[in-house]
Amino acid sequence: MARVLAVLGVGVVPADTPVLRADDLGVLRGDGVFETMHVRNGEPWLLNEHLDRMARSAALLALPLPSRAELVELAGQACAAWPAETEGALRLVCTRGPEDGGPVTAFATLAPIAPASIAARLDGVAVATATLGVPAEARTEAPWLLGGAKTLSYAVNMASLRWAAQQGVGDVLWVSVDGYALEAPTATLVWLADGVLSTVPAATTGILAGTTAAYLLSQAEELGMRAAERLVRPAELHTADGVWLASSVRGLTEVRSLDGVPLGPSPETTRMQKLLGYV
Repeated sequence: MARVLAVLGVGVVPADTPVLRADDLGVLRGDGVFETMHVRNGEPWLLNEHLDRMARSAALLALPLPSRAELVELAGQACAAWPAETEGALRLVCTRGPEDGGPVTAFATLAPIAPASIAARLDGVAVATATLGVPAEARTEAPWLLGGAKTLSYAVNMASLRWAAQQGVGDVLWVSVDGYALEAPTATLVWLADGVLSTVPAATTGILAGTTAAYLLSQAEELGMRAAERLVRPAELHTADGVWLASSVRGLTEVRSLDGVPLGPSPETTRMQKLLGYV
């Protein structure tokens, strides 16, 4: 299926239309923000929550965003050109614009879900831990580290995933130098232990606050569970009742092994995926 491209103030254009100037700071320095949303039934899921997070990220970068109404319209234009019966991945991108000044660059793309993402959703994923190189609470004390911001600077994230592939696993769980599990390069850690569904606290660790994980924990009572945010060490996850990586496109992906230790499968996975609307 063809990719959809919509440009702020222009609307839907051919997918191969040039959008960025060669001196756009989003390209030169990764100076920009983005959000990726799951499109279902022709609509982006959790759009308001993603726009809220984009606004928080932009504030950390002192990046002026288009108005919320403009971003909603941009997302709607892309979705209107997409088959309503087909799930997709909608990405909203805003850069600081040309190096010599000028308005921000803003556009949206809408593309099919990659087969690998569908497979991970269905079959789970093997994960290896890797150090992030900072203590768990370092980023909250150093705002220039942009903890909690979803920026275009994803070189480290992508390098981590390439390293994972070299190790023969499908994803990475970043760990702080003081030994706490943090997050995956493109997903949020969620685990179940003794009836408590937990995730890592974003406010004290500087991880990216996951929209899918937040929705899941908000519905924990419907699953007969309690919700919590706390720090956890990887060894504790080895004995959990279930461990997952939550993200907008893959949905809820079960971790089937962690550093070679088999995990799951959890009987809760399908029930949780249904609650999130990915089944």
